[in-house]
Amino acid sequence: MTDFVRSRFLSRRRILEMSGLGFGSLALSCLLAEETPLAGPSRLNDVVPRNGHFQPRAKSVIMLMQPGGPSQMDLFDPKPELFSLAGKVYHEKVEMFQPGSETNMLLAPAFDFERHGECGMDMSVALPHIAGLADELCMIRSMHTGHNNHTEALVMFTSGKIFPGRPTLGAWISYGLGSENQNLPAFVVLRDPKGYPGTGATLWQNGWLPAVFRGTEIRSEGEPVPDLRPPDSVPSGSQVDDLQLLARLNKLHRRNYPDESVLDARIRNYELAARMQLAADGVFDLSRESALTHKAYGLENPVTQSYGRRCLMARRLVESGVRFVQVFPAPGNPWDSHKDSRKEIGDIAAKTDLPTAALIKDLKQRGLLDETIVMWGGEFGRLPVSQNGTGRDHNRNAFTMLLAGGGFRRGYVHGATDPVGYRAVENRVGVNDMFATLLHQLGLDHTRLTYPHHGRNETLTDSTLTEAQVVADLLHSPPAI
Repeated sequence: MTDFVRSRFLSRRRILEMSGLGFGSLALSCLLAEETPLAGPSRLNDVVPRNGHFQPRAKSVIMLMQPGGPSQMDLFDPKPELFSLAGKVYHEKVEMFQPGSETNMLLAPAFDFERHGECGMDMSVALPHIAGLADELCMIRSMHTGHNNHTEALVMFTSGKIFPGRPTLGAWISYGLGSENQNLPAFVVLRDPKGYPGTGATLWQNGWLPAVFRGTEIRSEGEPVPDLRPPDSVPSGSQVDDLQLLARLNKLHRRNYPDESVLDARIRNYELAARMQLAADGVFDLSRESALTHKAYGLENPVTQSYGRRCLMARRLVESGVRFVQVFPAPGNPWDSHKDSRKEIGDIAAKTDLPTAALIKDLKQRGLLDETIVMWGGEFGRLPVSQNGTGRDHNRNAFTMLLAGGGFRRGYVHGATDPVGYRAVENRVGVNDMFATLLHQLGLDHTRLTYPHHGRNETLTDSTLTEAQVVADLLHSPPAI
């Protein structure tokens, strides 16, 4: 064992010896008692902070996922012509996903629009709190994607392609930059405790990157990390025996399967769990926040309370050095508005609008917004024609995305769709273009962030096929590499 590796082991031992952490301490000390590194010294540092390819503008990302396909013409992309054309047949036959739009009849927007901020950004009255931050927002109205089914489109929105099994954005960023806090995961997922998003844990998978880069689920209600502490009924002596046996079995497994990363990741997870005992109480205890903060995030209102807790936890996590936080609003695909656009959009907007705005304002007040990228968006948009009279079907050809902080332009609208919002036609931005731009702001070149897999140096954006590029117009300062 090298002096470097030995010093890391000893320092961790010493920290845990002094902390009196019980099971976590015993687990870690037993697992670290072996003289053989997990997979060589280089692998010990998988999640330690690393420099990117050039000077970063931001150091963390909060991804406010909005599964279901938020309707661009009802929320962000005003189309006054739809009011006068409502009930008339659209001249172009739209690409349907579900039955109900065969008449191809245009549908008026469900909400009125108003101008906000010094920039004069138009936004729906359904999102008054987000709209109030218009001067902080970078709005992309010309997003497009590769599929109009939730599963494939959500996989693409998180991994760059419609095929499952690839690393997600959070995994790539964790791989490229590591973590600024060794007591917390680099990539944290905050989902609704009532259930998973429609596509499930696929949206935070590590793919063929080492398993240590997979997103870690943290509960936003109750005990943040389940089973972090052992029950009092378990005698410490039996733990020592069990863990010594486990250490021997782990050693044997690593010798027989040196290229397998799952066990190494599991061991690191146990190590991390032990260290999280030191950090969890401080980071996840929202009672330490002021009453004004609770009110700002809507924690006193049953409608906004659940999502507000997750948004507040996201701020506390990036404040503590977590690199990537993925936040979900509700189980399933809550922005899916097939039946009644006004009601369905209004319901989820009421739950998410206030907490989203509170997060952005809170980050700014604390001086964190400049170094944190907040992204808000779903996997696709909606059609301009009606589905069964009052709803809208999926639309992969146009949708809107919001960005704040992290060096993105403020009070800026990028791109445009056609007069009814069916297609992105001006300054089009694909999902992989968005990824390339995000990585750039984090100091990473999307063409140079690679991982060898099946004889190919894989990248997040696969720019040789997707032609992904940094969208310079979105940035406050032009790229200078």
